[in-house]
Amino acid sequence: MRLLPVYPAESTLARPRFGHAEVWVESPLQLLSAIEAHGAGLLGTTSRIHPRGGTTTLDATLATLVAQAPAGVQFAPAGASPPAPGSAGARRWVTGDAYSGRVQRALLGHIAVEEVVIIDDGLATLGLIKALVSTEPTSLVRPRSRPNPARRALGIATWYRLRALARAGRLLVFTALPVDPGIAQRFLALGGHLEAHRFEWLNTQPMTERINEPTVVVGSAMAVDGLIHQEPYFRWLDSLTLDEPVAYFPHRRESEKFLARLAEHERIVVREHTIPIEMRLRSLRRGQVVRALPSTALPSLRLLLGESGVRIIGQRIPSDWWKPAASPELRSHLSSSLELLTS
Repeated sequence: MRLLPVYPAESTLARPRFGHAEVWVESPLQLLSAIEAHGAGLLGTTSRIHPRGGTTTLDATLATLVAQAPAGVQFAPAGASPPAPGSAGARRWVTGDAYSGRVQRALLGHIAVEEVVIIDDGLATLGLIKALVSTEPTSLVRPRSRPNPARRALGIATWYRLRALARAGRLLVFTALPVDPGIAQRFLALGGHLEAHRFEWLNTQPMTERINEPTVVVGSAMAVDGLIHQEPYFRWLDSLTLDEPVAYFPHRRESEKFLARLAEHERIVVREHTIPIEMRLRSLRRGQVVRALPSTALPSLRLLLGESGVRIIGQRIPSDWWKPAASPELRSHLSSSLELLTS
């Protein structure tokens, strides 16, 4: 059975909504998700997007989207910290990374807005929803991190705060990811709102990039993050070139040294990292194949390319790829995520 990201089947929120939203984004995907949420009429009449400064990949997406953004979207200068949820005049406060220390400290302050909105930030979004419906207090820290007691306490306090917001009907999660139906129902029973999208705004935009290689690989940061060994990952990529050339779209955190090694391969074309993969691969055609390790790209591209005849294949991570830094919890999370994303 294939899971579609529609929870519940029909929106429970009237659209368009009115008022003003303050939005904090730290990655290209969060920025695209914010545009989708505004375009869907869920953020308000106006939305001011505050990008995190010093992120070159986010800068490239900003340059692309500034000219294309729907009416009502404003862009604030890049900054180091999110706007306060007590911002005067805002009815909604929007963020993608509920695991960020900056975001958590903001959430534990005064919340004057009517609603907090969580937009997509990769597979962490699924982990967040699952954590919030847990019957046991769960520290909102990234699975791969080793938090000290103070950081863990901050994560637990944020868990309580977000659950309190959900119970008051003041928490909305807006996602393109396929949330497990059982977890979705528990989140709704908690009082949270869950709204799905299928990149409706993006699908109205022109396609500008042409990709001719038969196989496209969406890169992963797991090796540079110290979670998997680089050598078997390279051998897997090499094996994909036995029959046909491969176009490799790097993750924004991959090392230049590894990308240079890939570029030396005569049958791998390394594409420069620019804007989100969801924006770049929409022009793929029937017969082409996209491969990736467990990644948000899997369900996103299925939504965008589902009727085009392009195959989207998730690669399970063999046990001998893992490094000790990858905890059993993280391995289980990624394994279960892959099952959900490919079902």
